[in-house]
Amino acid sequence: MKCGGCVRAVEQRLMQQPGVRQASVNLLTRTAWLELEPGLGRLGEPGARPDAEAAAPEWMAALLASLAELGFQARPRQENATPLSRRERLRQRDWWQQWRTLFVALSLVLVSTLGHAAESGAFPDRLPFTTLSSPWLHGLVATLALAFPGRMILLNGFRAALAGLPSMDTLVGLGMASAWLASAVGLLWPASGWPCFFNEPVMLLGFVLAGRFLEERARWRTGRAIEELIELQPDQALLLVDDGPPRQVRVGGLRPGDRIQVLPGDRVPVDGVVVAGESALDLSALTGEAMPETAVAGQELSAGCLNLTAPLQLEVRRSGAESAIARIVHLVEQAQARKAPIQGLADRVAGRFALAVLLLAGATFLFWWLLGARLWPHVLIVPAGSSLAMHGAHGLALHGAHGAMAAGTTITPLALGLQLAIAVLVVACPCALGLATPTAITVGCGRAARAGLLFRGGDAIEMAASLRAVLFDKTGTLTLGRPLVTAVELIAMGAASRLDAGAAAAEVDPEVGLIVQLAASLENQSRHPLAHALLQEAQRRELALLAVQDGRSVAGEGVQGRLQVPHPGLNALLVRVGKDAAVEDRPLLLLGRLGWLIEQGVVAGEQPLVRQAALESEGATVLALAAGSSLLALVTVEDQPRRDAASTLRALRQRGLRLALLSGDRAVPVRRLGERLGFEPQELAWELRPEQKLERILAARLKGPVAMVGDGINDAPALAAADLGIAIGTGTQIAQESAALVVMGERLEGVLEALRIAERTMAKVRQNLAWAFGYNLIVIPIAAGALLPAFSLRLTPPLAALLMALSSITVVVNALLLPGGSRALGKEHGAA
Repeated sequence: MKCGGCVRAVEQRLMQQPGVRQASVNLLTRTAWLELEPGLGRLGEPGARPDAEAAAPEWMAALLASLAELGFQARPRQENATPLSRRERLRQRDWWQQWRTLFVALSLVLVSTLGHAAESGAFPDRLPFTTLSSPWLHGLVATLALAFPGRMILLNGFRAALAGLPSMDTLVGLGMASAWLASAVGLLWPASGWPCFFNEPVMLLGFVLAGRFLEERARWRTGRAIEELIELQPDQALLLVDDGPPRQVRVGGLRPGDRIQVLPGDRVPVDGVVVAGESALDLSALTGEAMPETAVAGQELSAGCLNLTAPLQLEVRRSGAESAIARIVHLVEQAQARKAPIQGLADRVAGRFALAVLLLAGATFLFWWLLGARLWPHVLIVPAGSSLAMHGAHGLALHGAHGAMAAGTTITPLALGLQLAIAVLVVACPCALGLATPTAITVGCGRAARAGLLFRGGDAIEMAASLRAVLFDKTGTLTLGRPLVTAVELIAMGAASRLDAGAAAAEVDPEVGLIVQLAASLENQSRHPLAHALLQEAQRRELALLAVQDGRSVAGEGVQGRLQVPHPGLNALLVRVGKDAAVEDRPLLLLGRLGWLIEQGVVAGEQPLVRQAALESEGATVLALAAGSSLLALVTVEDQPRRDAASTLRALRQRGLRLALLSGDRAVPVRRLGERLGFEPQELAWELRPEQKLERILAARLKGPVAMVGDGINDAPALAAADLGIAIGTGTQIAQESAALVVMGERLEGVLEALRIAERTMAKVRQNLAWAFGYNLIVIPIAAGALLPAFSLRLTPPLAALLMALSSITVVVNALLLPGGSRALGKEHGAA
């Protein structure tokens, strides 16, 4: 495909195929994304028609044959294909063919330039220089140029014209063919008076091929984001077989269950689970997180993570197309294939553009041949150095574009009309219109992906740039979604001393560490979220867990058990609270609800009960720890706001966006979180059922486009109902069918960065469209001779070809100038 007309033609042909509901064609990546009828489904997918699998080969063959009739060779994309190795990707680029095209283009331009110079008398009047001015030589060169490097342009343009969908190749091919035909008639039949300018189609073809080479190079740069993502997955891995040394194998050959070794400095080649070793990992390439994460046995790792400090042994879980990298690449490719609504206007214009240009070229030719030359006779006088002049004993038209022609040389109305008509055909550029949006969208998707932000398509980017309100879920979105230990209150002689559990271990009473150590040891075998909070706090303090015996869990109440070995610190603590340590050196430890502990005979007193009620009224969960009948401490556990929540919300408000918090949680924790993050009372809603969330979203949409930010799992209906669903904090396994934007990792500020990238991308789209439309509105009238009567200004076909190529290149280069993420999300976070 070469232009927006090609895109329109392919889309129309695809939409005519049975079973195709929607087709989106991307000129930049030359891919088509099809949405099939529900009865057909994805071929081979559950829910498809029973006969869909059997009909798949015939259906696909008919679709591909239909495209081939238009001159577009196509093949189905294999979504489950293993990512290509670096060598295979380099082979597929086929650089040699592109450089060969550039060499041919430059050779054609050189030959044409030498012909111009020879005709203008720049060379001595002797052999071999006189041969360069021979029209027969230039006729032979033009014939060979159109028959070989220009053949595909002529054939593709002819096929498109026959199908009633003229394209850029149609315009360029018609311009070259008409120039060659007129020159051939003038050369073989001098009495006809037809112009003879074989150098025109030669130089025109040279500029077109050179422009397409530069355009292809620029297009390749816009797709570098996907290449960089793929390169995060190594081509080789170290396979462990029995007790032998590691053996290097291709990543594509790994299967689930294989064991591999990842050395420091290497990237994790596949998704797997750590079975041995402990190391720090750099996840910035996948999630944008700046801080390394510790990997321990039992933890699942995604392909693309960078191992920093120590060797790891992994058991392969997923490889090839099922790995995290492959899924991310698929999301980015799908995003680049889906159009932004603003692209529809450009595609509709480009689809009809070529036909309009053909009509305008015909009108230009007839006007200057039959009428223009009579109205303004002076336009037939070609100034010195012009691109077309008539001279010679037989009225033979010679080309003197760059030479010093005699002033006052005249041309015929037929030659003038033909030259201007060819210029109109060539200078018109549906390529720029077709590339204006997809180039910016592709670059924007790539910039976002490298910052850990995955847009599902150009429509999502356009919507993100036009938002008026952002609604947030609470748990897992504005908060971490998991409880953390926030405070420990020691009970001593009936008085409570509050110590912050979040402070550094060296800055607090060591008795707090003992309380955390005892509580975490009791919860070591539990999978309850509160147990995870205690274990995480013990790990943060680097506390070793103590061996517990007679452990027992009481559903909904708590846990109990005894230490296997007496702990001197526990005895000292018992003495502090008034318990005689000699009574029992290994007392029964109880951890759980304070009411349950009292039922088990623990003496609490009034103050702990009052304190517990106060903490729970603020939305916290309170665990009590006792040894025997003595209450030792109250442990406060609560979900914490994300560290960047307040700053992100402030920045969103500064952008003029309306904010609201929609939660199914109780009123007290929602109000408390709202106060901490700066929400107004009217912006808070709690105890909402899913259908009530939908009602709030629909009401907010009446005032403009709305985004809903959720965790991508239980918020799927709300994400789907909003104009833009944003899933955060759930990595690559989020609800991809309901969220239009995925913020990988734990960064709420990714929402803000995504909106910034979307605005910059849409600004580039508008700039490109303004350039594409403005270029054609200005240059086409000049090519048609609008300035010829008053200023004697005309565009020659070669100059028109150069301008046409530059217009497309300008659009692509402008898209490449799209700024990336912020410094925090780009350089500091190690963009992919």
